[in-house]
Amino acid sequence: MAEDGRLFRAAMGGRVRSTEYCELWDAARLKALSAKEARTPLADVPYSLRHAGLSPWINSGVDPMEVAQRAGHSLTVLFRFYAKILQGQQSRANELIEKGLSGG
Repeated sequence: MAEDGRLFRAAMGGRVRSTEYCELWDAARLKALSAKEARTPLADVPYSLRHAGLSPWINSGVDPMEVAQRAGHSLTVLFRFYAKILQGQQSRANELIEKGLSGG
């Protein structure tokens, strides 16, 4: 890891050029994953890591504004890309509403 927190760095310590990043990511993926995992879409693009991080935050009930801010997104962008993970949570929403209405 680079001193400034970047996961990848160039040979001389600078930034990896965008034209090299995909090749570097693919090589790192092959090293980190088993052969079976590498044949799947698991972490096939760097954005997969962001999605894997943000999705549990949203599902666990972290305030969407907080998630958006930590991700460097606007609330609009957050909901555009992550609204699908909130589907099917009506029961949880009903429990939260009931709890709020009962003063708990």
